[in-house]
Amino acid sequence: MHERPPTADRTAPALSPPSLSKEEVVLGFDFGTRRVGVAVGNGVTRLARPLAVIADAGDVRWRRIGELIAAWQPARLVVGVARHPDGAPHELTARCERFARQLAGRFRLPVARVDERYSSAVTAGGRDDEAAAVILQQWFDEATHD
Repeated sequence: MHERPPTADRTAPALSPPSLSKEEVVLGFDFGTRRVGVAVGNGVTRLARPLAVIADAGDVRWRRIGELIAAWQPARLVVGVARHPDGAPHELTARCERFARQLAGRFRLPVARVDERYSSAVTAGGRDDEAAAVILQQWFDEATHD
């Protein structure tokens, strides 16, 4: 698989999806009210890596997400859903779910959700793109995609 360059500027309970083809590209998202972190991975390596941080809001945010989707041509998307450490809904839980539904509706791609309660805690410096990579890696590691 040949990776395509990103077009966006870079700034500083898991649901089982349909089977993952070895060549499929997957984009992962760490939703935030001010920024959205994005990561990329594929079915060959099953490794996620940070890709971009989108610090824009509204239509510009959606345009930048669309640019990444056009450039990388993912087969599916993964969104981290915020929860408290005990699993209870977080103040961002509903907004993460809404973001996941909007991604599915706008881009007509399957969207998996991952419990992201520890993604920010394990990233160095709390970068949003690194949190997205943790979320996407968790999806690769936890679910069966063969």
